[in-house]
Amino acid sequence: MGPDMSKAKSSADERPKSRKIGALRGLAPFMIPYRTLAVLAVLALVLTACVSLVLPLAVRRVVDNFGTQDAALLDSYFGAAVGIAALLALGTGLRYYLVTRLGERVVADIRKALFTRVITLSPAFFERLMTGEVLSRLTTDTTLILSVIGSSVSIALRNLLLLVGAMVLMLLTSAKLTGLVLLIVPMVVVPILVLGRRLRVLSRENQDWIAASSGNASEALSAVQTVQSFTHEAETQDAFATVTERAFDTARRRVGTRALMTVIVIFLVFTGIVGVLWVGAHDVRRAEMTAGALVQFVIYAIMAAGAVGALSEIWGELQRAAGATERLEELLRSVDSVQDPATPIPLQHPVQGEIVFDQVVFSYPSRPEVSALAEISLRVRPGETVALVGPSGAGKTTIIQMIQRFYDPISGAIRLDGVDLRDMARADFRHHIALVPQDPVIFAASARDNIRFGRPDATDAEIEAAAHAAAAHSFLAALPQGYDTYVGERGVMLSGGQKQRIAIARAILRDAPVLLLDEATSALDAESERAVQMAVDRLAEGRTTLIVAHRLATVKRADRIIVLDGGRIVAEGTHDTLVSEGGLYARLARLQFTAGLIDHDEDLAPPQMAEAAPTV
Repeated sequence: MGPDMSKAKSSADERPKSRKIGALRGLAPFMIPYRTLAVLAVLALVLTACVSLVLPLAVRRVVDNFGTQDAALLDSYFGAAVGIAALLALGTGLRYYLVTRLGERVVADIRKALFTRVITLSPAFFERLMTGEVLSRLTTDTTLILSVIGSSVSIALRNLLLLVGAMVLMLLTSAKLTGLVLLIVPMVVVPILVLGRRLRVLSRENQDWIAASSGNASEALSAVQTVQSFTHEAETQDAFATVTERAFDTARRRVGTRALMTVIVIFLVFTGIVGVLWVGAHDVRRAEMTAGALVQFVIYAIMAAGAVGALSEIWGELQRAAGATERLEELLRSVDSVQDPATPIPLQHPVQGEIVFDQVVFSYPSRPEVSALAEISLRVRPGETVALVGPSGAGKTTIIQMIQRFYDPISGAIRLDGVDLRDMARADFRHHIALVPQDPVIFAASARDNIRFGRPDATDAEIEAAAHAAAAHSFLAALPQGYDTYVGERGVMLSGGQKQRIAIARAILRDAPVLLLDEATSALDAESERAVQMAVDRLAEGRTTLIVAHRLATVKRADRIIVLDGGRIVAEGTHDTLVSEGGLYARLARLQFTAGLIDHDEDLAPPQMAEAAPTV
């Protein structure tokens, strides 16, 4: 479990940058609806910048009138300074509220738009882009954009105004001292830029190792039983310790670089300030400027230096945000290989459930050289129960996926009740399909909500009736809160068989005219399988049912059995007919029924298929 640095880049600092800052224009469509809020935020920003520039003028008046005999005048200057400070505080708070609210609102809209887009994309899209990368864009990249809209852009504009304003007012206050400051500024900026670049590299490396450490620990803890079973604790501890020490080493170097930069910058800044004050003090002694003007100048110089430092830091953030915007736009503009037609043909009601494969040829986008289906022609009559059998890689699950139009055939057509699936809206015909997958998906919710997923408007009585039919009621009723028991992430509180029975109850509740069972009873014990098989038999009555199974005992009662091998139909008929004909099905049956062996994919697949056929 060594660190995988390619998987470790999870923080915002590690996101790739873009030199095209103009990519941030891609955020405009999300900001236009809130342009009033944006204008108010800019006005508040300009107000605070102007007030900040006025404040040193008030300080100058106060300093220059310390020795005045007019107490009322001195009080008025102090009062004005307090009033300006209050206005500055109010403007800053208003700017923060408006800008942060704008950022949160825009990012929320971006996240919703991204998720709405991604959740509708076909599985072919996720063969090209990993789910983890999609989630990273939904979280890390949008967080970067939130930082830019809600903070960086506002700070950049404010510091730009402060820099320009401070430089102008410095020049008006003292041209000579302004020239000295312009000589000092490069001395301060250069080490900030040089060491700052080194600091960013070390920060990214440190985050890499922290992420690797976290991933290492997560992997070990999620497989803690396996680690302990193989007495791998010591090796696992060493691996984690190694990664953690590397993280500490980079953190130590990062802290050292930051400390060095702090020493250099503070020394140069204070030396520069002392130098300017020294020259200014001599000017005050010679009455060439007042003490208040000197204080005013120093304040403006500090404001200008701070603005330069802030702008140099924000530039890197803007580059990362531009890169994030490019990646988000890529998702939003991605073209799905499976799309609904512009004018879909409505599915006729009631749905009969006739399924026809007409010379269907298909290969998965990720492995186009391997034929998953080769000229498959198949007609499943309404209400017929058809079983799909064959070794791993034969194309059984591919057929189930094609019926749901997760992929489109390269050639040929798939029709439901005589209408090509490509001519209908996917949501229209999928509404009439119920699926029980081989690996049932259980959500982090209650058992009741997991079953209700099949039909959101179902009543509690209908949910319990579906659970009874799926032989799930007894164990659900025995849970601590019954049907309302939280079953954990991915159903960790349930056994494999219990998960499968909840998935079957979900399909029963859907009450669809087309039923797809992909190894629906593979995780059940003999007693539960018998009960569920009876429920499935009742459920299949009057419905078009396709069953994928390795255990042939579950398909013996099917109206028809289709034998697949290498993406082709090699035989079809009833169980007795296929056994009498010999061939692949008879061999599978002999292995299971005569020898009493469990179907192992690697044992059943001929040697030439084991290499060529993709797992489906």
